[in-house]
Order: sequence, then C-alpha cells, then structure tokens
Amino acid sequence: YAKQTIFAEGSRGHLGKELIKEFNLDENKTPQHFAIGFKEIWEVDTDKHSSGDVLHTIGWPLNKGTSGGGFLYHFSDNRIAVGLIVDLNYNNPHHSPFQEFQQYKQHPKIKQFLEFGKRVSYGARAITKGGLHSLVKMDFDGGMIIGCDAGTLNPGKIKGSHCALQSGILAAEYVNNVLNEEVCDFDDIFKSSALYKELHKARNFSSALHKFGFYGGSIYNFIESNIFRNKLPIEIKDDKQDCDSLKPSKDSKIKSYAAPDNVLSFDITSSLFLSGTNHEEDQPVHLKLADAKIPLDYNLEKYDEPAQRYCPAGVYEIIEKDGSDYFQINAPN
Repeated sequence: YAKQTIFAEGSRGHLGKELIKEFNLDENKTPQHFAIGFKEIWEVDTDKHSSGDVLHTIGWPLNKGTSGGGFLYHFSDNRIAVGLIVDLNYNNPHHSPFQEFQQYKQHPKIKQFLEFGKRVSYGARAITKGGLHSLVKMDFDGGMIIGCDAGTLNPGKIKGSHCALQSGILAAEYVNNVLNEEVCDFDDIFKSSALYKELHKARNFSSALHKFGFYGGSIYNFIESNIFRNKLPIEIKDDKQDCDSLKPSKDSKIKSYAAPDNVLSFDITSSLFLSGTNHEEDQPVHLKLADAKIPLDYNLEKYDEPAQRYCPAGVYEIIEKDGSDYFQINAPN
C-alpha cells in the first residue's frame, strides 16, 4: 500500500468527510461554510462581446436573509461566462438557488449581453468558503487532504483553483520530505507559504458577513481591506452552522418564480443536458440516507424539505407513491 495518500476530491468529498471525522481534522475549527455556484457559457454576437471585460455584482436577486453575488466574464471567441454564487446559510426554506440564477439573467445589465445569444453549457458546484478559521488540519498519519476538500478557497475573492494548486505543491514538498525521512512539520511549511498569507488576509471575510449580516459585514470587510489593508488584529469567528440559519416553513414567505422563457431562463432538465455529465447508468448509487425518516418526518414537516429546491440537478424530489409522500433520489442526475 502507499506510504502517503493525498485526497483532493473537491468540496464535500465523500472520502474527505470520512477522513475529517476519523482523524478529528476539524478539531478546534469553526464549522465549515458552503455556497452553491452556477455557471453557464453563452455564445453571443460580436457587437455584444468585448474580450477581457469583467462584471461582478452583489445582492440582487438575492433578498434579505440570503447573501451572494454574480459575475459575467467575456472570454475569447464571442463566449461569455455568466454565473451566480448563493451562500447556503439562507433562512427561507422555500428559496431555490437554481431559480435565483435564472432570475439573475433577466436583469437588464446581464440581459443586454445574453439576449439573442445561445447557451452552450451549464454547470453547478458546491463551494467550500469558510476560510482559514474553518480550514481543517491537512495532514494525518499516512496521508493528506488538500484543496477544496480541506477548505483552501479564498472567501474574499471566491477563488479557489490557485489555492488548491498551491496546497498540492505544499503537499508534494511535505510528502517528499517524509519519504526521504526528513523531519518536518506540515504546519510549518503551510504557515510560511504564500497560500497561508493570502488566506490569513481574508480570514474574517465570510464570518463577518455571517455575524454582522450582509450590509454590516460588507462595511466591515471594506474597512478592513481598504483602510487597514487586512492588518487589523481581530479574529471574527462564526460558530454557527449554515443549516442553523434555516427558519421553519410556517414562519417563511412562500417564494414563487416565473416559468422559464427558454430564451434566458431554463428548467433543470434542459440545463442538465448541457452539463456534460457522463457516467454509467448502472453504476452503484452513491447517495444513501443515514436516516431514511429525516426527509419526510422532520425536513418535510418542519422545512417543506428544502432538498427538493437547493439541489442544482433535481436529484431530490418529494413525490406521491401509493397514496403517500415519498422521498425520491434521482441518482443518475
């Protein structure tokens, strides 16, 4: 067997979750925080394209109790990437991140670029965004957990690819030392790296938004970043899990969304067709419930089962079966 195994599965990796639990890698860390990110690639007319242009937004269409922001990037070859990131600590269980993304594209500032264009791909990913305070211990006996599996994304920029790559480079350096029987401590390697310095600067970003709310957190982050240049000797930690923000459905406003126009907004089924998902139809189902009673007896009763709305692939559904509610998992999605 391998002397060292490195795990890099991305956000909420199946093995990563087990490793964190088995080796207590999140000991003395704040709960991890997550978001769901959507992105589509569009082909647009030449007169609506300007290679290199970038548009970042915050807020709309997300209302009070939901934080996040959007982006629009002009690539080469008349292609545009448009996306929305929705934090998963929202309070309304009737909220649908997928539908919010469809609504986002209807804003005049976004619509002007996409109108009369063609959508060519769709994708959605979980984002690990707790930052340095939630970053788990990355090394354990016989292996390491790196990248978004561990939580190396920079929450201030919502950018993680370069951080994941840097964590891989640091892991390679550490493993090489271990295999050569050199005495070393990964924490020493990590804390002397550019990656640590970057994450340390953004350590309070997510927790400030969670603790002080969208407006208060935004003001704090602006002051810390632009006035004090991330040098304030303050540690803001959020000990609340994302799920603890959810309110009961009876205390929440029912949200209604416009039907897709199939021009700018679309349904999940047609979006999945453009996702490039490829797998064997008869492969073993990897989505299994730890407790089959929770979706119907607790989540549906108290929260109107938000899983049927937060999943960007329509994996979870409440259907009627034999005259009763049934929680269905569409694993092929």
